[in-house]
Amino acid sequence: MVPENYSRITEFLLMGFSEEPERQPLIFGLFLSMYLITMFGNLLIILAVSSDSHLHTPMYFFLSNLSLVDICFTSTTVPKMLVNIQTQSQVITYKGCITQMYFFLLFSGLDDSLLTVMAYDRFVAICHPLRYTVIMNLRLCGLLLLVSWITSALYSLLQSLTVLRLSFCTVLKIPHFFFELACSDTFLNNMMMYFSIGFLAALPLTGILYSYVKIVSCICGMSSAQGKYKAFSTCASHLSVVSLFYCTILGVYLSSASPHSTHSSAVASVMYTVVTPMLNPFIYSLKNKEIKGALRRFCAMAAIKGTTVLGLKSSL
Repeated sequence: MVPENYSRITEFLLMGFSEEPERQPLIFGLFLSMYLITMFGNLLIILAVSSDSHLHTPMYFFLSNLSLVDICFTSTTVPKMLVNIQTQSQVITYKGCITQMYFFLLFSGLDDSLLTVMAYDRFVAICHPLRYTVIMNLRLCGLLLLVSWITSALYSLLQSLTVLRLSFCTVLKIPHFFFELACSDTFLNNMMMYFSIGFLAALPLTGILYSYVKIVSCICGMSSAQGKYKAFSTCASHLSVVSLFYCTILGVYLSSASPHSTHSSAVASVMYTVVTPMLNPFIYSLKNKEIKGALRRFCAMAAIKGTTVLGLKSSL
Protein backbone atom coordinates (compact mmCIF):
# COMPACT_ATOMS: atom_id res chain seq x y z
CA MET A 1 0.00 0.00 0.00
CA VAL A 2 1.35 3.41 -0.91
CA PRO A 3 1.38 5.65 2.16
CA GLU A 4 -0.55 8.86 2.04
CA ASN A 5 1.52 11.96 1.45
CA TYR A 6 1.71 14.54 4.24
CA SER A 7 -0.21 17.02 2.05
CA ARG A 8 -3.33 14.84 2.52
CA ILE A 9 -2.86 14.80 6.28
CA THR A 10 -4.30 17.81 8.04
CA GLU A 11 -4.67 16.53 11.60
CA PHE A 12 -3.10 14.21 14.16
CA LEU A 13 -4.40 12.86 17.44
CA LEU A 14 -2.25 13.36 20.53
CA MET A 15 -3.30 10.51 22.82
CA GLY A 16 -1.49 11.83 25.91
CA PHE A 17 -0.95 9.64 28.97
CA SER A 18 -4.38 8.14 29.45
CA GLU A 19 -7.65 7.93 27.55
CA GLU A 20 -9.63 7.18 30.73
CA PRO A 21 -11.97 10.14 31.44
CA GLU A 22 -11.73 9.81 35.23
CA ARG A 23 -7.99 10.44 35.13
CA GLN A 24 -8.16 13.58 33.01
CA PRO A 25 -8.92 16.04 35.88
CA LEU A 26 -5.97 14.66 37.88
CA ILE A 27 -3.60 14.95 34.90
CA PHE A 28 -4.91 18.45 34.15
CA GLY A 29 -4.40 19.62 37.73
CA LEU A 30 -0.94 18.07 37.96
CA PHE A 31 0.37 19.62 34.75
CA LEU A 32 -1.28 22.98 35.40
CA SER A 33 0.41 23.12 38.82
CA MET A 34 3.82 22.21 37.40
CA TYR A 35 3.42 24.73 34.58
CA LEU A 36 2.48 27.56 36.96
CA ILE A 37 5.37 26.71 39.29
CA THR A 38 7.73 26.70 36.30
CA MET A 39 6.47 30.07 35.09
CA PHE A 40 6.49 31.67 38.54
CA GLY A 41 9.90 30.31 39.59
CA ASN A 42 11.73 31.22 36.40
CA LEU A 43 10.01 34.61 36.20
CA LEU A 44 11.19 35.37 39.74
CA ILE A 45 14.76 34.56 38.74
CA ILE A 46 14.53 36.92 35.74
CA LEU A 47 13.02 39.74 37.82
CA ALA A 48 15.53 39.27 40.65
CA VAL A 49 18.52 39.40 38.28
CA SER A 50 17.22 42.36 36.27
CA SER A 51 16.26 44.42 39.34
CA ASP A 52 19.41 43.87 41.42
CA SER A 53 22.59 45.60 40.25
CA HIS A 54 24.70 43.16 42.30
CA LEU A 55 23.61 40.38 39.93
CA HIS A 56 24.54 42.19 36.71
CA THR A 57 27.38 39.75 36.05
CA PRO A 58 27.95 37.23 33.23
CA MET A 59 26.93 34.29 35.43
CA TYR A 60 23.52 35.74 36.24
CA PHE A 61 23.09 37.18 32.75
CA PHE A 62 23.22 33.64 31.36
CA LEU A 63 21.07 32.32 34.24
CA SER A 64 18.29 34.81 33.47
CA ASN A 65 18.44 33.82 29.80
CA LEU A 66 18.26 30.15 30.81
CA SER A 67 15.15 30.91 32.87
CA LEU A 68 13.55 32.68 29.90
CA VAL A 69 14.34 29.72 27.63
CA ASP A 70 12.90 27.29 30.21
CA ILE A 71 9.63 29.26 30.26
CA CYS A 72 9.45 29.16 26.46
CA PHE A 73 10.51 25.50 26.33
CA THR A 74 7.72 24.36 28.66
CA SER A 75 5.21 26.62 26.88
CA THR A 76 5.72 24.77 23.58
CA THR A 77 3.99 21.64 24.87
CA VAL A 78 2.10 22.01 28.16
CA PRO A 79 -0.50 24.69 27.21
CA LYS A 80 -1.58 22.66 24.16
CA MET A 81 -1.95 19.56 26.29
CA LEU A 82 -3.99 21.47 28.91
CA VAL A 83 -6.28 22.86 26.20
CA ASN A 84 -6.76 19.37 24.77
CA ILE A 85 -7.75 17.98 28.17
CA GLN A 86 -10.06 20.91 28.95
CA THR A 87 -11.82 20.80 25.56
CA GLN A 88 -11.72 16.97 25.43
CA SER A 89 -10.16 17.23 22.00
CA GLN A 90 -6.96 15.39 21.05
CA VAL A 91 -6.56 17.05 17.66
CA ILE A 92 -3.45 18.92 16.56
CA THR A 93 -3.13 20.19 12.99
CA TYR A 94 -0.24 19.31 10.70
CA LYS A 95 0.93 22.92 10.72
CA GLY A 96 0.63 22.91 14.50
CA CYS A 97 2.83 19.80 14.63
CA ILE A 98 5.56 21.39 12.54
CA THR A 99 5.39 24.65 14.50
CA GLN A 100 5.52 22.85 17.83
CA MET A 101 8.45 20.74 16.71
CA TYR A 102 10.39 23.78 15.49
CA PHE A 103 10.08 25.68 18.76
CA PHE A 104 10.60 22.55 20.85
CA LEU A 105 13.92 21.87 19.11
CA LEU A 106 14.85 25.56 19.20
CA PHE A 107 14.48 25.94 22.95
CA SER A 108 15.92 22.52 23.81
CA GLY A 109 18.99 23.42 21.73
CA LEU A 110 19.21 26.78 23.51
CA ASP A 111 19.06 25.02 26.88
CA ASP A 112 21.97 22.85 25.84
CA SER A 113 23.99 25.76 24.47
CA LEU A 114 23.42 27.99 27.49
CA LEU A 115 24.47 25.25 29.90
CA THR A 116 27.71 24.92 27.91
CA VAL A 117 28.30 28.68 27.97
CA MET A 118 27.64 28.74 31.73
CA ALA A 119 30.21 25.94 32.21
CA TYR A 120 32.77 28.06 30.33
CA ASP A 121 31.87 31.03 32.51
CA ARG A 122 32.55 28.97 35.67
CA PHE A 123 35.81 27.73 34.16
CA VAL A 124 37.04 31.29 33.59
CA ALA A 125 35.83 32.44 37.03
CA ILE A 126 37.62 29.65 38.92
CA CYS A 127 40.72 29.04 36.78
CA HIS A 128 41.37 32.66 35.72
CA PRO A 129 39.79 34.80 38.48
CA LEU A 130 42.05 37.84 37.95
CA ARG A 131 41.20 37.99 34.24
CA TYR A 132 37.50 37.09 34.62
CA THR A 133 36.05 40.55 34.02
CA VAL A 134 38.41 41.09 31.08
CA ILE A 135 37.62 37.77 29.38
CA MET A 136 33.89 37.63 30.15
CA ASN A 137 33.16 41.14 28.93
CA LEU A 138 29.78 42.35 27.72
CA ARG A 139 30.72 41.89 24.07
CA LEU A 140 31.74 38.24 24.51
CA CYS A 141 28.62 37.47 26.57
CA GLY A 142 26.41 38.94 23.85
CA LEU A 143 28.33 37.06 21.17
CA LEU A 144 28.01 33.72 22.99
CA LEU A 145 24.27 34.28 23.42
CA LEU A 146 23.87 35.22 19.75
CA VAL A 147 25.79 32.15 18.57
CA SER A 148 23.59 29.95 20.81
CA TRP A 149 20.43 31.40 19.23
CA ILE A 150 21.73 31.10 15.66
CA THR A 151 22.94 27.49 15.95
CA SER A 152 19.74 26.39 17.70
CA ALA A 153 17.54 28.16 15.14
CA LEU A 154 19.41 26.63 12.20
CA TYR A 155 19.25 23.16 13.75
CA SER A 156 15.51 23.33 14.42
CA LEU A 157 14.85 24.78 10.96
CA LEU A 158 16.86 21.98 9.32
CA GLN A 159 14.95 19.31 11.25
CA SER A 160 11.59 20.92 10.45
CA LEU A 161 12.36 21.15 6.73
CA THR A 162 13.44 17.50 6.71
CA VAL A 163 10.09 16.47 8.20
CA LEU A 164 8.26 18.14 5.30
CA ARG A 165 9.48 15.42 2.92
CA LEU A 166 8.02 12.62 5.01
CA SER A 167 4.87 10.68 4.20
CA PHE A 168 2.51 9.44 6.89
CA CYS A 169 0.46 6.29 7.33
CA THR A 170 -3.29 6.32 7.71
CA VAL A 171 -2.98 5.70 11.45
CA LEU A 172 -2.76 9.22 12.79
CA LYS A 173 -2.81 8.53 16.55
CA ILE A 174 0.34 9.65 18.32
CA PRO A 175 0.72 8.07 21.78
CA HIS A 176 2.31 11.14 23.33
CA PHE A 177 1.44 14.54 24.79
CA PHE A 178 3.36 16.43 22.09
CA PHE A 179 4.11 15.87 18.43
CA GLU A 180 6.64 13.21 17.41
CA LEU A 181 7.24 11.73 13.98
CA ALA A 182 4.55 9.32 12.88
CA CYS A 183 5.08 6.13 10.88
CA SER A 184 7.00 6.72 7.66
CA ASP A 185 10.27 5.98 5.97
CA THR A 186 12.35 8.01 8.40
CA PHE A 187 15.82 6.78 7.41
CA LEU A 188 17.02 10.22 6.29
CA ASN A 189 15.46 11.86 9.32
CA ASN A 190 17.08 9.35 11.64
CA MET A 191 20.47 9.97 10.03
CA MET A 192 19.96 13.72 10.37
CA MET A 193 18.84 13.27 13.96
CA TYR A 194 21.88 11.20 14.95
CA PHE A 195 24.21 13.65 13.22
CA SER A 196 22.58 16.64 14.88
CA ILE A 197 22.61 14.90 18.27
CA GLY A 198 26.30 14.27 17.82
CA PHE A 199 26.91 17.88 16.86
CA LEU A 200 24.49 19.73 19.13
CA ALA A 201 24.43 17.41 22.16
CA ALA A 202 27.73 15.53 22.30
CA LEU A 203 29.76 18.62 21.36
CA PRO A 204 28.28 20.83 24.12
CA LEU A 205 28.59 17.93 26.58
CA THR A 206 32.25 17.59 25.62
CA GLY A 207 32.71 21.30 26.26
CA ILE A 208 31.02 21.01 29.66
CA LEU A 209 33.12 17.99 30.64
CA TYR A 210 36.32 19.72 29.51
CA SER A 211 35.44 22.81 31.54
CA TYR A 212 34.78 20.76 34.66
CA VAL A 213 37.95 18.69 34.25
CA LYS A 214 39.89 21.97 34.25
CA ILE A 215 37.83 23.28 37.20
CA VAL A 216 38.43 20.13 39.29
CA SER A 217 42.13 20.24 38.44
CA CYS A 218 42.28 23.88 39.50
CA ILE A 219 40.38 23.24 42.75
CA CYS A 220 42.64 20.32 43.65
CA GLY A 221 45.63 22.62 43.25
CA MET A 222 44.30 25.07 45.85
CA SER A 223 45.98 24.96 49.25
CA SER A 224 43.12 26.43 51.28
CA ALA A 225 40.20 24.18 52.21
CA GLN A 226 37.96 27.24 52.44
CA GLY A 227 39.05 28.28 48.95
CA LYS A 228 38.24 24.81 47.60
CA TYR A 229 34.78 24.87 49.19
CA LYS A 230 34.02 28.37 47.88
CA ALA A 231 35.19 27.47 44.36
CA PHE A 232 33.13 24.28 44.28
CA SER A 233 30.02 25.95 45.71
CA THR A 234 30.01 28.48 42.85
CA CYS A 235 29.50 25.72 40.28
CA ALA A 236 27.53 23.15 42.34
CA SER A 237 24.14 24.49 41.19
CA HIS A 238 25.15 24.48 37.54
CA LEU A 239 26.55 20.96 37.84
CA SER A 240 23.25 19.79 39.37
CA VAL A 241 21.24 21.32 36.51
CA VAL A 242 23.57 19.81 33.89
CA SER A 243 23.28 16.35 35.50
CA LEU A 244 19.47 16.60 35.61
CA PHE A 245 19.30 17.84 32.01
CA TYR A 246 21.47 15.13 30.46
CA CYS A 247 20.11 12.31 32.63
CA THR A 248 16.55 13.07 31.51
CA ILE A 249 17.67 13.30 27.85
CA LEU A 250 19.35 9.91 28.24
CA GLY A 251 16.14 8.54 29.74
CA VAL A 252 14.10 9.80 26.77
CA TYR A 253 16.35 8.16 24.18
CA LEU A 254 16.75 4.88 26.09
CA SER A 255 12.99 4.56 26.58
CA SER A 256 12.23 5.49 22.95
CA ALA A 257 14.69 2.87 21.70
CA SER A 258 12.45 0.07 22.97
CA PRO A 259 9.60 -0.88 20.59
CA HIS A 260 7.12 -1.34 23.47
CA SER A 261 7.92 1.66 25.62
CA THR A 262 5.25 4.20 24.72
CA HIS A 263 4.26 4.98 28.30
CA SER A 264 7.81 5.05 29.68
CA SER A 265 8.88 7.30 26.81
CA ALA A 266 6.07 9.74 27.63
CA VAL A 267 7.04 9.75 31.32
CA ALA A 268 10.71 10.35 30.45
CA SER A 269 9.67 13.19 28.16
CA VAL A 270 7.72 14.79 31.01
CA MET A 271 10.86 14.70 33.15
CA TYR A 272 12.78 16.38 30.33
CA THR A 273 10.24 18.98 29.19
CA VAL A 274 8.37 19.85 32.40
CA VAL A 275 10.11 18.68 35.58
CA THR A 276 13.63 19.91 34.71
CA PRO A 277 12.57 23.51 33.89
CA MET A 278 10.43 23.50 37.04
CA LEU A 279 13.32 22.42 39.30
CA ASN A 280 15.98 24.72 37.83
CA PRO A 281 14.92 27.87 39.78
CA PHE A 282 14.88 25.90 43.05
CA ILE A 283 18.32 24.43 42.37
CA TYR A 284 19.82 27.84 41.65
CA SER A 285 18.13 29.66 44.53
CA LEU A 286 18.16 27.23 47.48
CA LYS A 287 21.95 27.34 48.07
CA ASN A 288 22.73 30.64 46.39
CA LYS A 289 22.90 33.46 48.92
CA GLU A 290 23.05 36.15 46.22
CA ILE A 291 19.87 34.92 44.52
CA LYS A 292 18.06 34.51 47.84
CA GLY A 293 19.13 38.00 48.89
CA ALA A 294 18.01 39.47 45.57
CA LEU A 295 14.66 37.70 45.84
CA ARG A 296 14.13 39.04 49.37
CA ARG A 297 14.98 42.57 48.25
CA PHE A 298 12.72 42.26 45.21
CA CYS A 299 9.79 40.97 47.30
CA ALA A 300 10.33 43.69 49.90
CA MET A 301 10.43 46.36 47.19
CA ALA A 302 7.26 44.95 45.59
CA ALA A 303 5.53 44.91 48.99
CA ILE A 304 6.52 48.53 49.67
CA LYS A 305 5.25 49.63 46.26
CA GLY A 306 2.02 47.72 46.79
CA THR A 307 1.52 49.33 50.20
CA THR A 308 2.22 52.78 48.75
CA VAL A 309 -0.32 52.28 45.95
CA LEU A 310 -2.95 51.08 48.39
CA GLY A 311 -2.25 54.09 50.64
CA LEU A 312 -2.63 56.51 47.76
CA LYS A 313 -5.90 54.88 46.70
CA SER A 314 -7.32 55.02 50.23
CA SER A 315 -6.33 58.68 50.60
CA LEU A 316 -8.18 59.50 47.39
